[in-house]
Amino acid sequence: MTLQLSLEEGLFQRQTLYDQARRVVVKVGSAVLTNDQGLDKGVVAQLARQLTFLKNSGREVILITSGAVAAGRRRLGKPKSAHEALKIKQALAATGQGLLMQAYEQAFARHNQEVAQLLLTHADLSNRRRYLNIRNTLITLFEFGVIPIINENDSVSAEELRFSDNDTLAALMTNMIGADMLLILTDVDCLYTGNPTEPGSQPVYTVARIDRSIEAMAGHTTSALGTGGMGAKIRAAKMVAACGGSSFIGPGKRPDILQALFSGELVGTFFLPDVSRAINQRKHWIAYVLRPEGELVVDTGAVHALVEKGTSLLPSGVIEVRGQFGMGAPVHCVDSEGGLIAAGLSNYAAADIVRIKGRQTTEIAAVLGHKDHDEVIHRDNLVLFGGSSLGSL
Repeated sequence: MTLQLSLEEGLFQRQTLYDQARRVVVKVGSAVLTNDQGLDKGVVAQLARQLTFLKNSGREVILITSGAVAAGRRRLGKPKSAHEALKIKQALAATGQGLLMQAYEQAFARHNQEVAQLLLTHADLSNRRRYLNIRNTLITLFEFGVIPIINENDSVSAEELRFSDNDTLAALMTNMIGADMLLILTDVDCLYTGNPTEPGSQPVYTVARIDRSIEAMAGHTTSALGTGGMGAKIRAAKMVAACGGSSFIGPGKRPDILQALFSGELVGTFFLPDVSRAINQRKHWIAYVLRPEGELVVDTGAVHALVEKGTSLLPSGVIEVRGQFGMGAPVHCVDSEGGLIAAGLSNYAAADIVRIKGRQTTEIAAVLGHKDHDEVIHRDNLVLFGGSSLGSL
């Protein structure tokens, strides 16, 4: 498959997907929202006008925003340091979140558009019931004609439980609600084949499928602000593609960028959906929301059975258990070289798998004294990653 499409084919694909998109997630980062004086009210006003335009065109819209820490830093006059303690960032976020929402409220009010705030932590999404409750809330807000504005709850998020960046949060939200498209507005024009300052480097306008060669291009482009960087944005696009959605990365400070996109202008980098491997929402939750508590190293026969035949993982295919976890825990399946093969929910605790690994299903009861399941991971609770090429996710 050609990873980069021609200009003509790329424009056709992009415009088709823009026209079909009815549910859109827009993520805007700190590099776009802030300037030397803190929150850029002009950008906020422009963003409110464009999102209202999208909604009035018959689409459901969600905004994923950064900017709380920057707004709090400006209000309190705290300079940024290289090794800032988590408690400082939490205090700045607590101060700035109200300022951020006030700015959005005022900007959207000029267009008679109601907005709502959701502050989330990773724990909210890793709990299946809370995950579904959030989804129901968002759908109800759509029904009310409200634009949800979502940010990570930085004031309470512990370091080990944080989303790695708001690009990841945006991808998770896109897949949670089954959105057609994720638009990531940042401070770079697009993805480039090489360093944009060097001769021969070319912009990449449309990507058919993200692989390692595309991911490697992320190192050529840097952002002035924010925690994600281009690598995080490409990983987010890859997550969305895996669930059948498309993504865009492009210049958020450009006036009327959203109108330009939906009118067919060739700007930024567009990532097509991976319709051949699209997974459902529950499997997305298993693969991308839950954090693995351990690893199962599987033999070549098991890799073949999982990837080529779509089978469950049986104890006979497990050769090593890494980590301590209980029954029902999320785990990753890797090959003997460490390549990520799949994610799934384990039917057995780690200690029990150690005892039955390499054995036949018929031996489980004799070894453990009971047999709750034939499989270590049932195929309904298992998501393939397509081999080690997706290991970075």
